[in-house]
Amino acid sequence: MFEGLKAYLDSVRARDPAPRSRWEILLYPGVLALGMHRVAHWLFEAKLFFLARFVNHFARFLTAIDIHPGATIGKNLFIDHGFTVIGETAEIGDDVTIYQCVTLGGTNPTNGQGGKRHPTIRSNVIIGSGAQIIGPITIGDRARIGANAVVTDDVPEGATMIGLKARSTLVPAEEWIKEFIPYGTPCDDPCEEMRNSGRDCVEKLENELKSLRAEFEALKAAQEGQSVPQRSGTDD
Repeated sequence: MFEGLKAYLDSVRARDPAPRSRWEILLYPGVLALGMHRVAHWLFEAKLFFLARFVNHFARFLTAIDIHPGATIGKNLFIDHGFTVIGETAEIGDDVTIYQCVTLGGTNPTNGQGGKRHPTIRSNVIIGSGAQIIGPITIGDRARIGANAVVTDDVPEGATMIGLKARSTLVPAEEWIKEFIPYGTPCDDPCEEMRNSGRDCVEKLENELKSLRAEFEALKAAQEGQSVPQRSGTDD
């Protein structure tokens, strides 16, 4: 048990440069919330629903992180900061990183039954702050969800999703991700390429506008020249 806790704390430290020791990580709200969720989930599976909810509400009071006791969570989940909500039927794989203000929310079942209504997050996924992942969808392994993205459809393995409603950047994660990229989205190479592409488009439009203006001025000058009466070569 102690070795397992040590390995978990080391996995958090590998993804966060801030802590100076394992003892400091033990005070993280995400670590406390996950530890109390393990207890609440055990009570939930034992059908001790009131006690499970009590632990859940106490954990939320302490950490501002609301994890339903029914949620299934794998190894080494790291919730960096608080104000995160994880629904009852959510499933989370191993080595997932979630930043603040994320919702793994559910959809309203049309048949009046609960069922599977929350997302399934595969392993090694990074979810940026403020992201909203809604419904019984699947986020593939190693996917990256950008900050404030709204995701309502399945996300393929290795994709990076941005925007509202989230769209793929079409940048394959396996081409540039070495190990762990903090905050869920690329910051340099792919995005820089896209920004440069955007600048090229703007410059092209500006050049075309200048060319059109020059043609307009030339036509205007030509028309003005034709409208000026020509003087005869002899005087009366």
